[in-house]
Formats: sequence, structure tokens, C-alpha cells
Amino acid sequence: MPNSPKTPARQVRIGDELWLDFDAPARSMGTERAAVVRELIAWYLREPGAKLPPRPDREVVIKARQQREEAAGDT
Repeated sequence: MPNSPKTPARQVRIGDELWLDFDAPARSMGTERAAVVRELIAWYLREPGAKLPPRPDREVVIKARQQREEAAGDT
């Protein structure tokens, strides 16, 4: 099967703006949103060896937000 993930999909309610703003900073750190969420959960549960994931520079977040807002203004 071409798209058979190793883990089941879960649903979490997160506002569109927060979720969209999360993508570019995660990618800037060489990862994806789902991986960051999994790391946060493991850390929260105090799993052995789990650490907080590194955070991007604030400027990356601000730039991503500005780009999203500019794109929304174009529609």
C-alpha cells in the first residue's frame, strides 16, 4: 500500500491559524508538526530519555505568520 502509516491518525482540535503557523517553523528545524507533537507528548509523560524538542527562532514564526496573513489578504 502506498500510504500505510505506522501509527493511527489521531484527532486534536487546534485552531487553523496556530496550526498553519506551526508548519514553517517545524520545517525550519528539519522536522514536521506531527513529530514535534509526538516529542512533546513523550516529554509530558516523562518517558525515559524524552526531551523537549528544540524551538525555532522567533523570527521564523513571525515570518511564517506574516506570509500566511499576506496570502489570506490576496484571496
